[in-house]
Amino acid sequence: MLIGLVGLPNAGKSTFFKACTLSDVLIASYPFATIKPNHGIGYVKIKALCGELGVKCNPRTGYCANGKRFVPVELMDVAGLVEGASKGKGLGNEFLSDLTNADALIHIVDISGETDSEGKETKGYNPINDIQMLENELDLWYLGILKKVWKTFARTMQQTKKEFAEAVATQFSGLKVKEEDVKHIVLKLGYNSEKPSEWTDDQLMRFAHELRHISKPMIVAANKIDLPSSGENLGNLKKAYPELIIVPCSSDSELALREASSHELIDYIPGEKDFKLKGELNEKQKQALESIRKNVLSKYEHGTGVQEVLNKVVFDLLNQIAIFPVGAKFGDNKGNILPDCFLVQEGITALDFAYAVHTDLGKNFIKAIDMKTKQAIGKEHKLKHKDCVEIIIR
Repeated sequence: MLIGLVGLPNAGKSTFFKACTLSDVLIASYPFATIKPNHGIGYVKIKALCGELGVKCNPRTGYCANGKRFVPVELMDVAGLVEGASKGKGLGNEFLSDLTNADALIHIVDISGETDSEGKETKGYNPINDIQMLENELDLWYLGILKKVWKTFARTMQQTKKEFAEAVATQFSGLKVKEEDVKHIVLKLGYNSEKPSEWTDDQLMRFAHELRHISKPMIVAANKIDLPSSGENLGNLKKAYPELIIVPCSSDSELALREASSHELIDYIPGEKDFKLKGELNEKQKQALESIRKNVLSKYEHGTGVQEVLNKVVFDLLNQIAIFPVGAKFGDNKGNILPDCFLVQEGITALDFAYAVHTDLGKNFIKAIDMKTKQAIGKEHKLKHKDCVEIIIR
């Protein structure tokens, strides 16, 4: 799973990325500080199974802390987007091609209104403009890809009588377009899929928009929420885009807390609403941390909001669930307890999960055991979030 961070220059993408990953990346208050994409590992957070099962986690990937399991996901921070990127302006062509393999996008918006559309410092800028511009540029990106091949594709599809949804999914599989997605869109729009060569430019644009929305779903991280005008701007943004998932966040605050925790100055669990001082801090450090506690953690429902953004994009936007594959006594053959946690699509069957863990497990599948209930489950059984299963093979 790959999640792309997108947004205008200087919106705080690299700070958000570093807060999630603690990777060593350049953070600078000028446009295009990021040129080449940065890749790193962030973590979604779920309630750990170890307490429920009476064991102690020993993860091979991710980690367990304070009764919470942190499951790794790959993040990618790309260059800032400016208007005209779909036509190559700025670093547009590189930016968009970098996003091809992303499963979902997090749009980092400077909700304070203190940077303009080019990433320059200002006052009173309306961040609603950022949503409108980025949505349009992403739609134009998809439209450009469609138009390059559309006439030939539509004509060939009609001559060969190939099913439309299958043909589109095959042509655009690199963008993670699925056949069922195409069918859903055509039905929703009421288009004639038997004669795509007769579609108008407006119809093609609408199709590109829907295709992009379903294959690259997006959540909005309303960043810099702790600055003075952010609250009013957040309210206006939610009114303008009620259909979007919008999470207020302060990536600066999250980065400060995680770095303080990594230097053992505080005890802090990502996503929590408080921390404990434990190291030797000077007065300036104490004041900075207390400011975060007062102005961010105690003020907003999800603390700094950064962990909430990651959780929502994975569990709400992509409809993933977490499944634990184990052997006897909840371990593996090396003695690791609850060693792995897989993020998989909601509705997955026991057999499909076996294949997801390893092809040989799927090929030799006999049954699975629900390790919470000790009941046997068949190959068609649909797994639930936080199920713990042992796969029995022949």
